[in-house]
Amino acid sequence: MILVNGKARSEVSAADRGLAYGDGVFRTFPARNGKPMHWRRHYAKLARDGAALGLRAPPADVLAADVSSACGGQQECAVKIILTRGAGARGYRYAAGEEPTRVVSAEPLSPGSSERRSGGIAVRLCSLKLGHQPALAGLKHLNRLENVLARAEWSDPGIAEGLMRDTVGNVICGTMTNIFVAAGGALATPRLDRCGVAGVTRERVMEAAGRAGYSCAVTTLTWSDVLGAEEVFLVNSLAGIWPVRDLDGQSRTPGTITRELQRALERDDDAQMA
Repeated sequence: MILVNGKARSEVSAADRGLAYGDGVFRTFPARNGKPMHWRRHYAKLARDGAALGLRAPPADVLAADVSSACGGQQECAVKIILTRGAGARGYRYAAGEEPTRVVSAEPLSPGSSERRSGGIAVRLCSLKLGHQPALAGLKHLNRLENVLARAEWSDPGIAEGLMRDTVGNVICGTMTNIFVAAGGALATPRLDRCGVAGVTRERVMEAAGRAGYSCAVTTLTWSDVLGAEEVFLVNSLAGIWPVRDLDGQSRTPGTITRELQRALERDDDAQMA
């Protein structure tokens, strides 16, 4: 089901600034029995990202009610919330203080994710480079053309994800995931102060690693760093943690840190819904 401003419909105005300029933000996450998983985190991130663009997020209870309605009777589903600046006059200038357009949709979870969590995935290195824009770095804004073009680089169904570098060659993320590497009992994940999206599951993994006694550096990662790591895994809110078993043709084995953090996140999921 799709709701636009709380009503069951699938259309927005042709003058909507989200359509015209990518002027908005979004979140994607799972829901169980109509309840959004890790809702406080996702709402807080949505509100922070919106505020960075001058968008005021609707109250949390309004969006949570939309999520419940969109999910209907589905036991598990993938939810997407989009906030745009709404319809406006032609031109880049916008009127401050307008209520955003909110779009909430829910659909069944994609099959195969549990197999990818257990068996691992194959990933490739993308050719497209992410441009630097510190004002938008970390935000999940609606302009995702770089990711779209990077994902168009392959059609092999056996490859689940592609890794993306920035214009100076540092590894930043996957097309739809954040990346972690492990070596010598410590974790590292890329800095996202110039480009990339700071995901909620990235934050959860860093916290879980700390509780388990592992350090996690937020640092610059080169392609050589990734290739030389003992473990590589990718994360997002729908996938959880995907171990990398094939890194651009290099065979890998899902490691003990990856498996420990998978279990930690699963316990966290179960505790939230208890």
